[in-house]
Amino acid sequence: MALHENLPIYKRALDLAVYFEKIVKNFSRYHKYTVGTELRNLSREILTLIVKANLAKDKKEALLKVREKIEELKISVKICKEVKVFRSFKSFEYSIRSVINIAKQNEGWLKSQNQGSLG
Repeated sequence: MALHENLPIYKRALDLAVYFEKIVKNFSRYHKYTVGTELRNLSREILTLIVKANLAKDKKEALLKVREKIEELKISVKICKEVKVFRSFKSFEYSIRSVINIAKQNEGWLKSQNQGSLG
């Protein structure tokens, strides 16, 4: 059983979840309890699904769930930008780049699972 703590995707997802925990504190009350809660919950769900995927014998199904949650998180981050929840563009930029990086890593992992099942 491989340790999930050593996975680059896990490390990046954990960093993003911690980042959201920190920045949501500075959101307005309304946004803290709406989109802020959504950012926090989705980032934690993604982290949990990554651990489940790593433990699963057939990782494909879990990785497809990770993909779905990443897309939801992308939408939430973009909504936050549009309603000006982030205090700076830098904060949005870090968030969206992190989500995209996690998505790329997930797609690479998914692709390796597909190739493994072909061979």
